[in-house]
Amino acid sequence: MFRFLKILSVIAGLLFTSLAMAESSKPVILFFGDSLSAAYGIPKEQGWVNLVALRLKDKQLPYEVANASVSGETTAGGLSRLPAALKQFKPSIVVIELGANDGLRGLPLDAMKNNLEKMIQASQQVKAKVVLLGMLIPPNYGPKYTQGFKAIYADLSDKYKIPFVPFFLEGVSGHRELVIEDGLHPNVIAQPKILDNVWPTLQPLFH
Repeated sequence: MFRFLKILSVIAGLLFTSLAMAESSKPVILFFGDSLSAAYGIPKEQGWVNLVALRLKDKQLPYEVANASVSGETTAGGLSRLPAALKQFKPSIVVIELGANDGLRGLPLDAMKNNLEKMIQASQQVKAKVVLLGMLIPPNYGPKYTQGFKAIYADLSDKYKIPFVPFFLEGVSGHRELVIEDGLHPNVIAQPKILDNVWPTLQPLFH
């Protein structure tokens, strides 16, 4: 029930965002992720995706930001939602941040890779540039699984010639002072650091 209400909240937010964008001719950057990009546990305006929007405005870069991230999302869920999001926002850039929940649930890596690959393909088919944000999972999942998980992002980046961030929580994960009470999700203090991890890879696409 909680997840259902969460999704309804996201849908309502996206409808509001899409109405606002209808009045703008600026190209759209679509952020498509899970709780790490949905500002879980903190005010949404302080999440790193909103910080991207603020930096774009500060630097007078003519882009709009749409955040279609959903807490708890897996790559399978993301793949099922992406076509509608691409149709709705018609993005020029798609930032894909998914896989963490697949890894934490120990889901098959082949399926995760296939889902991410199809999302990349779908985004490129609508002429959007794609950025892939990589994740790492704890070593207790075993070296074969953790190494295979890590390699997925690099392999897809190489295959589709897309920029990627190997670990977009670099400098945040493992630091207790940078996460909320659950010990997993980045807190408000961590958000500018995440922005700085992503920005150097994202910025070259603004032209």
